[in-house]
Amino acid sequence: MQCLRNTNVARATVFKAGAAPRPAIRPRALRLVVRAGTVSSNDFKNGLTVEVDSQPYKVVEFLHVKPGKGAAFVRTKLKNFLTGGVVEKTFRAGEIVNTADVQKRDGQFTYKEGESYVFMDTETYEETRLKRDEWAQYLKEGTTVELLFYNGKVISVDLPQFMDLKVTETSPNVKGNTAAGGSKPATLETGAIVMVPLFISAGETIKIDTRTGSYLSRS
Repeated sequence: MQCLRNTNVARATVFKAGAAPRPAIRPRALRLVVRAGTVSSNDFKNGLTVEVDSQPYKVVEFLHVKPGKGAAFVRTKLKNFLTGGVVEKTFRAGEIVNTADVQKRDGQFTYKEGESYVFMDTETYEETRLKRDEWAQYLKEGTTVELLFYNGKVISVDLPQFMDLKVTETSPNVKGNTAAGGSKPATLETGAIVMVPLFISAGETIKIDTRTGSYLSRS
């Protein structure tokens, strides 16, 4: 992860040489999405951002457990936004946990450079680079995303919940197949592999839910 690059340098990657200069950009305030506060472990949900040991984490899995003896608890898997590591942590039922002060601003995926993905802030035209993560499997150039900021730095991105992507490879369609007749793997233009109905053919564009990787419909 690198710090945001100089605005003028970032603009040079967007506008062609000789183009008329744009008016000065007046950065707007970040749209606050999660205010630092507290949440009960009973209210955990996937995607919730919490702060543990002064580090921002995302809840990726949670399970409420009520043993026959002893107090109830919540078993979780948390992903560290800064390191990418996943840890398991158990909280007491009803335990109060700090939420992280995470902010979002619109951005656009511009290009890939090695293992880094380059995003442009559409308000300031500044660029930032992030290492490949789970969001990359559904990402194509030009996609508008939400940049997640923590302490003034971009730590991750949120994809649109629904995306239209082309099927580049799948087994041939068989006449008479229906949506209820089973499923098969299909490779998308971004490299992701998802399960689709048997009637889907290579070359078609489908709508998927990026949160679950599930097929929704033809586009």
